[in-house]
This record gives sequence, structure tokens and C-alpha cells, in this order.
Amino acid sequence: MTIKIDKKITKYRVDKPEAKPEAGKGEERRAEVAELRKDGGKVIWMHEKLERPEVLIGSTYKIKTPVSDHAMYVTINDIVLNEGTEHEHRRPFEVFINSKNLDHFQWIVALTRIISAVFRKGGDVTFLVDELKAVFDPRGGYWQPGGKFMPSIIAELGYVIEKHLQTIGLMARPELDPHRKKMIDEKREEFEARKQQTDAFARTDYPEGAQLCLKCSTAAVVMMDGCMTCLNCGDSKCG
Repeated sequence: MTIKIDKKITKYRVDKPEAKPEAGKGEERRAEVAELRKDGGKVIWMHEKLERPEVLIGSTYKIKTPVSDHAMYVTINDIVLNEGTEHEHRRPFEVFINSKNLDHFQWIVALTRIISAVFRKGGDVTFLVDELKAVFDPRGGYWQPGGKFMPSIIAELGYVIEKHLQTIGLMARPELDPHRKKMIDEKREEFEARKQQTDAFARTDYPEGAQLCLKCSTAAVVMMDGCMTCLNCGDSKCG
């Protein structure tokens, strides 16, 4: 059968045979949602059309690097899904980076928009952590206070996102093996014992570096007039 077209063709669509089974899956999904709502659960499907609520829960992290005079403040806001139900949980929704340093303003804005778009898309967003941590600065990285090496500022941003995802329960915290836990506990006990011993000599009104008196057991023995004398009890080796 021939059909005459009088108007200009602007667009067209080809119907594929496999389109019908997909439509059937959509019906099954809507049926599952309807079943959950009968039980009183409020289900929110997270996708790119999800509108931003008026209020979001957020956390701000400070990044201070030796390669810049100004600190960066990373704010990650979360949205609460299935609020009020047993399936309630937080998901990251958007990220903002604020700094007085405007040298990298363009890539900061671009990066925050891309990360926020991935967060709003939903699904498994934990892959961002590995992607950001794998970025290396060609000029070399830097050492954080405490002795941890950071290959770049972007990598440290990845560590911040990882910490946040662990806080909200989206990523599991790494656990140490029993042998390493035992070794850390032993080192902690040694450090605490050494600190207590140091504090016993530090809490004194006598000059720094005073030795322990064998008579009164006070760290108050100093060199005075060419003789070791205790400033607490007056004991002196010179008589």
C-alpha cells in the first residue's frame, strides 16, 4: 500500500521486535513498586530527573596541601532515600569545592559538576574513588602530616570521597588481619607506657633536665655550686 506524504520529514523512528519484551519488564517493575507501596514503604527511584530537595544533609572536609597556601573545603551533600522506612539510607547527591586559590577555578568547577552528575545518576558510584585516587601529578606528589604520600590533589579528593562513602555506609571500611591488629595493640601499649613515664617527670616545677633524687624520689637534682643537689629535700653529695 502506497502512502503519499505531503509534509517534510523531520524525524523518524524504527520499531524493533525486541522493544516489546522491554515494555513487559517495565510493567513488572511498576508492579513491584505498587506492591511495595501497599506495604507502606515510600520508594524513591534515583535517576537523572530527580529534583533537588529544599534541604540536604552534608559534611565539609578540609584539604590543606603543602603545594598551596590556601586550603580547599570539600562539601558533599546527601539525599535520604526511602525516608521513614526500614530501607532508609543516604546517598551522595552533590559536591562543592571552595578555595581562595583561583588558579584552578575552571577545573574545580568542571570536576564538581561531573562528580555531582554521577552522584545524581545513581547506581554504583564507588568507582569514582579508584578513578580519582589513580590520578598522579606530573610535578610530583606531596607528603601529608603523619607520613602518608599523596600523588596529587585529585587523589586526595578521592580519599575524601572514600571517607565520606564509608561514613554513610555506602562503602565498607577496610579491616586489618588479626596479626596486624595484635602488633598495633602491642605498639599502642608501649607508647602509652612510655608516655606515662614521661609525664611523671614532666609534671614538675623544677628545672628541665633535673635528675631523680634517691632520697625523696623527686626529679629535682641539679648541678649547683659544682655539686649535685636536690632542690626538694636539700640532699647533696657534697655533704
